[in-house]
Amino acid sequence: MTQNIYDNETFFAGYSQLPRSVLGLDGAPEWMVLRGLLPDLRGLRVLDLGCGFGWFCRWAQAHGAAQVLGIDISERMLARAKDETKGAGVTYLRANLEDVDLAPNSVDLVYSSLALHYIENLPSLIAKVHAAMAPGGKLIFSVEHPIYTAPGNPGWTTDANGQKTWPVDRYLDEGARATDWLAKGVIKQHRTIATYLNTLIAAGFTLAYIEEWAPSLSQIASEPDWADERQRPPFLLVACNR
Repeated sequence: MTQNIYDNETFFAGYSQLPRSVLGLDGAPEWMVLRGLLPDLRGLRVLDLGCGFGWFCRWAQAHGAAQVLGIDISERMLARAKDETKGAGVTYLRANLEDVDLAPNSVDLVYSSLALHYIENLPSLIAKVHAAMAPGGKLIFSVEHPIYTAPGNPGWTTDANGQKTWPVDRYLDEGARATDWLAKGVIKQHRTIATYLNTLIAAGFTLAYIEEWAPSLSQIASEPDWADERQRPPFLLVACNR
């Protein structure tokens, strides 16, 4: 069962202050890469898994999607999403992604940003997505990189020379990781890159693009605090076709 940490008052308050929560897609440094992977959305049926505040749902609406469904487990996130979404074509559903039922041939594009690493039974969800997708459909998602999720005690260590090192312990020991990020006891599911990709292949998807994302040098020039992120990739970006 996926943990609903986003309805924790402390976590929600902290998350709401992050740049990606305040600025939307433009506040997510990996967005430009994800945007480049997207097809022309005009006339497409779009599903956003873990839609949060609805930023991508509204972007899809503005770019001509025929219908958009955003699903999230958080009541707090969806309340804001609904409040900020105007016009027709976008529907929000509160549901645990592990339990959701998707109708066959009901979507053309499935998008997910930094949500699937919370899912315990990912193979089941990916199989449902494949079954729900029309032939030629696309799945595009981001997750926290397995190097980022692997450590039991994540965080930089600094040696006497000021060199920072990220721990990569228990990489092959897949499963739940409890960390303190914005609130105590946040549960994420660690899995290797191979597991992510083989799960997609087993479900019938064809891999189209993979990126171990890190900020570009130009991004770091604008945001010097991002420099450490080039020492280990924070995100894994994947695009695949049905």
